[in-house]
Amino acid sequence: MDFIVAGFIRAIELLINFDHSTWTAILATLQASTCSMLISLGAGLPCGFLLGYFNFKWKRPLRTVLDTLLALPTVSVGLLVYAFISAQGPLGQFELLFTLTGITIGQTILAFPIVTAITASIVENIDPELKLTLVSLGAGKKNIITTCLWEVRYGLLAAAVTAYGRVLTEVGISMMVGGNIKYHTRTITTAIALETNKGLFADGIALGIVLIGIAFAVNISLSFLRKQ
Repeated sequence: MDFIVAGFIRAIELLINFDHSTWTAILATLQASTCSMLISLGAGLPCGFLLGYFNFKWKRPLRTVLDTLLALPTVSVGLLVYAFISAQGPLGQFELLFTLTGITIGQTILAFPIVTAITASIVENIDPELKLTLVSLGAGKKNIITTCLWEVRYGLLAAAVTAYGRVLTEVGISMMVGGNIKYHTRTITTAIALETNKGLFADGIALGIVLIGIAFAVNISLSFLRKQ
């Protein structure tokens, strides 16, 4: 029990003293996860809305594929991205392997189906009477779409938080594509695994505290937005 208490005390010291190794991992995580989420939301929200709002021939097969991709293993995404951006891959000339950009690409692939599938489900469950009421009031297509989106705004925020949580805590992509390079591509999750295996328990706790803190901050932000 003593080593756990000592680990927490040492963890606080590392954070307060701005330990270089600890904080570079934190910044790398925030940079990669934030960029991947912005891209995923920019592409996933419109695609999810179109898939949920309109009916077309291949809608059911697409939904099946997206629902399957919700449980996509991170190591599988990492392997796929590695194959494409390695020196032997078709994108090897861009030298994306073992970079934060490579990690961002992998995390975007991981988050996109989550955002798209959840958005589509939310839009599909919009009350049909809302659309009929808006049409009866003479609202145009643009007003109908914007009103429907406003009605499900909290659900869309929940989709974003769900995807961000998945990206923030993944290990496989960061390890395989980023290479876990200290001061460069080492993220919070890969650093926790490495430092704990090395016996540096305090370093792992420090990063774990930050990871939990980020998760709490995201959920508190969501709760605040729901009150607006």
